[in-house]
Amino acid sequence: MIEFSKLQATGNDFIVLDASSVERDWLSLAKTICDRRFGIGGDGLILLLPSTAAQFRMRIVNSDGSEAETCGNGLRCFARYVIDRGLADGRRDISIETLAGVKVVSARPDGRFRVNMGRPVFHPDEIPVKVTAAGIPVIDYPLEIGDNAVLLTFISMGNPHAVCFVEDVAGFPLGEIGPIVEHHPLFPSRVNFGVAAVSSRSEITARIWERGAGETLSCGSGACAVAVSARLHDYIDNEVEVTVPGGRLLLEWDGENEVYLSGEARQVFAGVWPD
Repeated sequence: MIEFSKLQATGNDFIVLDASSVERDWLSLAKTICDRRFGIGGDGLILLLPSTAAQFRMRIVNSDGSEAETCGNGLRCFARYVIDRGLADGRRDISIETLAGVKVVSARPDGRFRVNMGRPVFHPDEIPVKVTAAGIPVIDYPLEIGDNAVLLTFISMGNPHAVCFVEDVAGFPLGEIGPIVEHHPLFPSRVNFGVAAVSSRSEITARIWERGAGETLSCGSGACAVAVSARLHDYIDNEVEVTVPGGRLLLEWDGENEVYLSGEARQVFAGVWPD
């Protein structure tokens, strides 16, 4: 029997559990427990583990059983989980070790969580993406898909992203194009694919196809990549609200330093999984 909690951040939902004293095949369990018909249902499984580098360690497994380096929405859910259980010792700034390094999540008085997502990475080898770039960052790279091409900007937010700006986000065939981009040989570690439209210098609408999970209602690192890409194109200023199907996220980036992501995180329910 494994005690779990179900949390969501702008509709991106996760099953969170304390794995500090439990050992098992988590990659296999994630596929079972995240199934929306035969399991609990979720975009991923988040594990709380001890850390020697931070207060906590977060391991995140996608619903297909693949492991992710980091997750902006998952970090907010993780912070909500440890605070609600009194594990943070009353601290409002929580350090969390991930495969993408240590991230700090701050609990705000308004109930939102602000995540320091770190500096974006633009070098193709570090994203990774197999392109020979005339300049870095790589902006509007034409990737041919069938008879058309999507113009992609490549960014790593601790995990790989490709962003395309379109006129009609709602009408874009993300379910068709998303898996093609995710599994394209250009991306040796696969990729998260975002489509976005800029409404103003402070507003963007986006949808994200997540590596290992498909289209989700929200993707924190994907929203970061969208904002960074828009800033590189000089479409926006330093702060922007990104509207995704699951809600709105606040992104901050000055064009040089760390990216900050702010949004809510809530527990939906808790229960026991029959192990």
